[in-house]
Amino acid sequence: MDQADSCEAKPSTLDPHEIAQSTIDALSSTICVLNEAGKIIAVNRAWKSFAKANRRGQHHGIRVVSQEHDDSGEGANYLEVCDRVVGPEAAEAAEFAEGIRAVLRGESELFSKEYACHSPGEKRWFIGRVTRFVTQSLPRAVIEHINISARKQSEALLKETSERLTLSEAHYRTIFQTSLDCISITRLSDGRIIDVNNTFLDVMGYKLEEVVGRTSQELNIWADPKDRQNMAEVVRQNPSFRDVTVQFRKGNGEIFCVLQSASVIEIHGDSCLIGFFRDISDAKAAEDAIRDLAFYDPLTHCPNRRLLMDRLRQTLVASTRSNRKSALLLVGLDNFKTLNDTLGHQTGDLLLQEVVRRLISCVRETDTVARLGGDEFVMILEDLSETPENAAALSKTVGEKILAAVGRPFLLDGHNCLSTSSIGITVFGNERKGAHQVLQQADIAMHQAKAAGRNTICFFAIALQTAVNARAQLEDDLRQAIQTKQFVLYYQPQVERGRLIGAEALLRWNHPTRGLLAPDEFIALAESTGLILPLGDWVLETACRQLAAWANHTETAEVSVAVNISGLQLRQPDFVKAVLAVLDRTGANPHNLDLELTESMLVENVEDVIGKMTKLKSHGVRFSVDDFGTGYSSLAYLKRFPLDQLKIDRSFVRDILVDACSGTIAQTIISLSRAMGLSVIAEGVETEEQRDFLARLGCDAFQGYLCSPPLPLENFLLLALRFAGSRDPKHQ
Repeated sequence: MDQADSCEAKPSTLDPHEIAQSTIDALSSTICVLNEAGKIIAVNRAWKSFAKANRRGQHHGIRVVSQEHDDSGEGANYLEVCDRVVGPEAAEAAEFAEGIRAVLRGESELFSKEYACHSPGEKRWFIGRVTRFVTQSLPRAVIEHINISARKQSEALLKETSERLTLSEAHYRTIFQTSLDCISITRLSDGRIIDVNNTFLDVMGYKLEEVVGRTSQELNIWADPKDRQNMAEVVRQNPSFRDVTVQFRKGNGEIFCVLQSASVIEIHGDSCLIGFFRDISDAKAAEDAIRDLAFYDPLTHCPNRRLLMDRLRQTLVASTRSNRKSALLLVGLDNFKTLNDTLGHQTGDLLLQEVVRRLISCVRETDTVARLGGDEFVMILEDLSETPENAAALSKTVGEKILAAVGRPFLLDGHNCLSTSSIGITVFGNERKGAHQVLQQADIAMHQAKAAGRNTICFFAIALQTAVNARAQLEDDLRQAIQTKQFVLYYQPQVERGRLIGAEALLRWNHPTRGLLAPDEFIALAESTGLILPLGDWVLETACRQLAAWANHTETAEVSVAVNISGLQLRQPDFVKAVLAVLDRTGANPHNLDLELTESMLVENVEDVIGKMTKLKSHGVRFSVDDFGTGYSSLAYLKRFPLDQLKIDRSFVRDILVDACSGTIAQTIISLSRAMGLSVIAEGVETEEQRDFLARLGCDAFQGYLCSPPLPLENFLLLALRFAGSRDPKHQ
């Protein structure tokens, strides 16, 4: 409900906790975490379901639940359970237990074993995978049981199909028809389907005679024909592929997401393609739900401020490249608080939803309509004209349409309501404005419109030459600053349960005339000019030298330092070599170096990034994802990166007490980190209430002004002494 013009609406029908919980539980693997003694200290829902079935005797194999513990198995000692297994499974259990012990002892980072775990009515196969990680200097093991039954069945089917000349038709049909995957066999010479199993018919909604003898194109199975072309190209280069995500179309026209695998086989001398796929729509829907929570307004379902700013930045870049003008309109409803107070927040919510529909009708499909918050909406009109005069005229025409659309009566829950709007417009192009500056200009213009009597339009107009000149001067100053070493590192403490565990190294510029400058005043310029490379090298070198110095003192020997890495640095071919050279040159302990990457950096050149991270990880360097939750990374991709920690973005922490979505996202990130065996830290914690709320969610590590602002080196050392209980101020 909207409490005032600036308050965010919260519809009562949305249950963010349920969405978030279902997302975490969408992980199909059964996962548990063991402490150094082999005791189960954490499990996921899939594990709990498996454990309950184990208790009821529905599965053969290693039983991980005993009568002394609950159905989840938490509290049980996994190693002792394995040791007590008798009968045919005893040898496998002993081997698995020894593999766990080897991982916990540090003799191996990974142990895996394939094993059968059948139920009376169904055969199942799993891969048990044990992965080592260390937290608070104690070894831990993540045990993941991955159900590979479908793969085993598929492999068996491939083998049986290849040998069908020696198998009876009845035997072949039994294997083919009992597979849980959808299976089709297509003749490569003409692309016609020669057979499908019952699962295929059930999922796709066809009868056998409607499919056999026809091509996938004739059935219109591919939602995107390019996917079929890509698949054909892959098959030409390789006789098989596995786990490719595509979209199919059912017989009734419904489009759904599948995970597809295929292999070329020979049947009676003909080359055929046997394909397998399964429906993964639910998992994709859960992943999309998290994205909606982060980037869309739950009341109006239009982009929220976070997504708006991202699109605005993209528009700014596009306008600069094309040398064409765009416009931003900030629309504020007049006297919305009065309507809320007189007719109730439910009616106010209905008005906001109807306003969005009318705003969308006033613009092109390529334009953006977003809810900024409360009763304010933003519209980005892209690619209007080459001249600011024409762009202003076109945006004014749209503004007049909005005034007329919002000014028409609303029928809301049986009430006839009238509303008007005030609109601020700013035209922008290649003037090197930032997204926040453009939004601020529109905000100033909107308040001018309200001051002028409301229900009108005002433009922001100001000479931009001063800003352009200032940027050019700043670039010259930045180049000089790098040469003369005008920079200094500040350190912001990271605290866990009252203990100093690390610090983030934050860059400051001792400008000769402007004083101490924060990074947001020059980092964007450094990145756009390439100056971030020498600047980033200096930061890494300085931080590592400080780590080496701290190693000689008890109070700081275990303190880690987090260093932010830019995307340009990470893309350098010699990035790994450069980092290792700095560590060798300075003598810093790589286990105390934490490189922070942004979430957006993980979705570009994925294989290259994983390779570089893995090499550095093998030397002890740690990796964190900074500002987690604000990017677009897929959970499927995230699992592939050798990460150590997720950082909850300050934007979620800031709103965590007033915005249910922010709290739900924070809970999701914490649960995800547990499931992946990662540590989690919240940044931007400024109040005790925020800290306590996060602690209740399970986050015990914090960074922010509640603990301490960023400090110069000497002040940070004094703080470290206080944490260590020492009064001796002498420290190097």
